[in-house]
Amino acid sequence: MKRHRTLFAAGAAGVLALGGVAGATLPAAAAATGCAVTYTVQSQWSNGFTANVAIANLGSAVTSWTLTFDFPDAGQTVTQGWSATWTQSGARVSAASMSWNGSMNTGESTTIGFAGAVNGRNPVPSSFALNGTACTGSVTTPTTSPTTASPSPTVTVPPGPAPELRVSGNKIVTAAGKPYRLLGVSRSGSEFACVQGKGLWDSGPVDQASVDAMKTWNIHAVRIPLNEECWLGVNGTPSGAAYQEGIKDYVDLLVANGINVILDLHWTWGAYATGPDWHCTDEHATCQKPVPDARYAPQFWTGVANVFKGNDAVVFDLFNEPYPEIASDWNKTVGWQCLRDGGTCPGISYEVAGMQDLVDAVRATGATNVLMVGGLEWANDMREWLAYQPADPLSNLAASWHAYSFNACASESCWDTQIAPLAQQLPIVLGEFGQDNCGFDYMQRLADWADAHSISYLAWTWSPWGCSTGAVLIKDYSGTPEPGIGEGYKAHLLTQDPYA
Repeated sequence: MKRHRTLFAAGAAGVLALGGVAGATLPAAAAATGCAVTYTVQSQWSNGFTANVAIANLGSAVTSWTLTFDFPDAGQTVTQGWSATWTQSGARVSAASMSWNGSMNTGESTTIGFAGAVNGRNPVPSSFALNGTACTGSVTTPTTSPTTASPSPTVTVPPGPAPELRVSGNKIVTAAGKPYRLLGVSRSGSEFACVQGKGLWDSGPVDQASVDAMKTWNIHAVRIPLNEECWLGVNGTPSGAAYQEGIKDYVDLLVANGINVILDLHWTWGAYATGPDWHCTDEHATCQKPVPDARYAPQFWTGVANVFKGNDAVVFDLFNEPYPEIASDWNKTVGWQCLRDGGTCPGISYEVAGMQDLVDAVRATGATNVLMVGGLEWANDMREWLAYQPADPLSNLAASWHAYSFNACASESCWDTQIAPLAQQLPIVLGEFGQDNCGFDYMQRLADWADAHSISYLAWTWSPWGCSTGAVLIKDYSGTPEPGIGEGYKAHLLTQDPYA
């Protein structure tokens, strides 16, 4: 993942809780209304503040909602909001649901937030209403005919192993020829933990319970980033055979549970001291390099292919996020040539393994797995992909695309002009996507667009790091979603069928 900026400082100035979910009981067959709201001031300064508003629906299911409240002080105004459409007229504030968080069944909740301006005082609002119903923490049951609540989405991860995959035209298909999309998450940890003294998985579990948690999200694919030196036993703990066995055990567990796996070469050897990622001066695989190295990368892929050949439920993503053009002063032609052909590249001190070298290394083992190949600008620029694609004797290549809200190509107009034409020629796998805050609006737009163009996608990241600047989906490895980004993505995945 490419670095991104911090938007808001964390803090807590005050909390108001109205009602509580725990004590509410609904009659078995009655349509009811009721809600509870927790308003939390996250941070505050002389003339402004940020706040989160947690909304719990205690009544019957809703498909959309509007929360309203009044600011107590005339100087309080909303200046920017997230996870809802915010408007203000005088003291009255309204927050309308987005497409991804409008549906709330009984007992479900969502969290929205905003930044505001103040003129000295910042009193907490005293009352809230959801779709016109006062949020007191109690439930009202009407005497009219009951309304049936909307059913929960159906999880569709089937029993049995994940399907074996291949490329046919511009689709990834199963062994039976049925079109299939890789829909899921990236699971960070194995690219950095072994070289940071944190073990193999950054202390996170890789057991059946953790996989079951993924299945409650309807996750059908997991992308696992790998460390080149740890796999080869050059550096890190665990490394060599212990690292390889740990990766293989987790891959086997996921595949046995019906979840396809993408193995990604993420951190590699080679000192790099040019361009914005100057922190990669360490020659060891302790950070994200612009292109793979000829010293170890072909050897790495030979080893990985030998372990997983014969298991075509596993896909190989040959290199995470290339950016060789940066080292040549943004010369895209030089960058594309370096990415495909390797060798001596301007501004890069180590000999480069091109994508053709890595395709050849995999195929020399007899492995028939689908291969993913990225583009420039951290895999966001795909415009010349077809012109510089490596040759694969099996014609089993997919394009590896990354698209964060802070990338250059981050709008429907760019996707329509740069990505859609490529998607007509070969499969595209959006191996990483996310946004630089903890909302889901950008990701919703991108997922909807990808659905319409039959593109696979995996969000970053299934790691409980705390969502303060975005791209963190869960609070824990039990699958508790982060408000906004996690809740939105889970809800979206639950509507998707990889075979549709």
